[in-house]
Amino acid sequence: MPWISLTLETDDAHAEILSDAMLELGALSTDIHDAAAGTEREQSLFDEPGESAGEIWSVSELTALFEADADITSIVQAAAQVAQLPIPPVYHLTHVEEQDWVRITQSQFDPIQISSRLWIVPTWHRAPDPTAINLTLDPGLAFGTGSHPTTKLCLAWLDENLQGGEDVLDYGCGSGILAIAASKLGARHVVGVDIDAQAVAASRENAMLNQCDETEMEFHTAHFATWTDPAREAWADVVVANILANPLIMLAPILMRATRQGGHIVLSGILMEQAEEVSHVYQQWFNMHIAGVREGWVLLAGTRK
Repeated sequence: MPWISLTLETDDAHAEILSDAMLELGALSTDIHDAAAGTEREQSLFDEPGESAGEIWSVSELTALFEADADITSIVQAAAQVAQLPIPPVYHLTHVEEQDWVRITQSQFDPIQISSRLWIVPTWHRAPDPTAINLTLDPGLAFGTGSHPTTKLCLAWLDENLQGGEDVLDYGCGSGILAIAASKLGARHVVGVDIDAQAVAASRENAMLNQCDETEMEFHTAHFATWTDPAREAWADVVVANILANPLIMLAPILMRATRQGGHIVLSGILMEQAEEVSHVYQQWFNMHIAGVREGWVLLAGTRK
């Protein structure tokens, strides 16, 4: 069945009110994004996990999807009244035809080559190189499909530096992609930890999809700031954490305690301007250096003193 997509511009004071009103008035979905996205006026907003910036773009574009027979004029007027706007906002409509949305979504995700021997391949694609190490992974709710620069940086480091036989900790495992890659690259045992139970479930499913040995991998749901395992004090040869700068700073003592002397710490999710601050915190325990840069994101690596 076809639908109607309504789009209008509004300010930060009314965007969320209008969005909520549209949903109450029958919208199937709504989306708010920066009206200046893709231009020099684009406004970057970032939240850290567990925090909310409480901000929205000063000029936002609101899109709402309705069934084809919806009375759009009445809906816009009613939403404007809820938002206490003196006049209804100007809007335009687009007709959305029924399509094979699954196929369209899948077409956006092709195999990703990390190195000459390491690929990420969605289940609906054939592996471009059957002789390579192919990580089977579909886009999902958990972070980490291999497309983000920080994930590529971590995967490239693992590919270049794992020798085989290491114990690896993936802190903030998301989809499990780094843990699975470490296992496929020869790690002896891999532990994945995430604050999100959904991410841990996705990691376990992806590990099974990739036919990883269950005796060599384990995943845990735990609050990052409190997860410790006294039985594993200084046990990991490699600790990898692809999160964000502020959590990495907070987690430094925990990640340090998990890393054995001479072991490696691998950190990403760090913007170039944040690298010095993060490196300074870890420098008291590790010999730190910038190990990679992609699209403004930095990979920091270090060896435990």
